[in-house]
Amino acid sequence: MYKLCIVGLGNPDTKYNNTRHNIGKDWILSLSKNQRIDFRKKAKFEAEIGESLSGDILWVIPSNYVNNSGRTVSKIIKSTNLEPKNFLIIHDELDLEVGNIKLKDSGGHGGHNGIRDIINKIGTEKFYRLRVGIGHPGSKDEVTDWVLNKFTPNEKIELEKSYFKLVDVFELIKSNKISEAQKFLHTE
Repeated sequence: MYKLCIVGLGNPDTKYNNTRHNIGKDWILSLSKNQRIDFRKKAKFEAEIGESLSGDILWVIPSNYVNNSGRTVSKIIKSTNLEPKNFLIIHDELDLEVGNIKLKDSGGHGGHNGIRDIINKIGTEKFYRLRVGIGHPGSKDEVTDWVLNKFTPNEKIELEKSYFKLVDVFELIKSNKISEAQKFLHTE
């Protein structure tokens, strides 16, 4: 019986690898290596799916585009014992500087189309999000190009630091000690 479902948002196709929009997918792939997770394509979920060795965590990489992520999350909810409150969605966040990460317990979509689609498809905002800062280009007109660009070498260094902060609190997240994980992640 699953206690947690971790979903890493990103676009399919290798041309999007390591772009700002794919940070959720990239991080779930890194985390899953440490946890020895093997992914299998599951067409019925429109995703690659892995399971923790203990069988209590479902790992998901949607195979659809970020803006259609709700289809995968909805299908998983309909086919498993999981409820929205058991989901942790890892995604890019324009409103945070590169290197900042925030663990959020429910809330609106904040303009993120993937989160908007999840909320629309499952009918609730009650799920966890790990918001990974990708910075903002400064102009709304530049956002589409910005999220599809890769990180600079200096930004990669900052991202690596924040990724290791996540690794440090991952056991807390797995144990549903969210407030403890938030305290650690949100303290400078």
